[in-house]
Amino acid sequence: MALLADPSIILAAENAVSGNVATIGYGLAVVGPGIGLGILIGKTIEGIARQPEVAGQLRTTMFIGIGFVEVLGLLGLITGFLFS
Repeated sequence: MALLADPSIILAAENAVSGNVATIGYGLAVVGPGIGLGILIGKTIEGIARQPEVAGQLRTTMFIGIGFVEVLGLLGLITGFLFS
């Protein structure tokens, strides 16, 4: 029990966990675009399977959508680094 009363150990324990709780929130914000990408790509594959003749048009639209979703994910990630 003498170790728990030592002030240096208590200060070391307080400094062991540092950072901002907002960083965890921004990290979790990246999960949303990940789910969005899964839905987007899955629905595109489903559409191509139903109508193979429009595969090129669906693929182009999918890549544009992926670009927008990736920007949202990168914004969440970068915001966590900027404000932490």
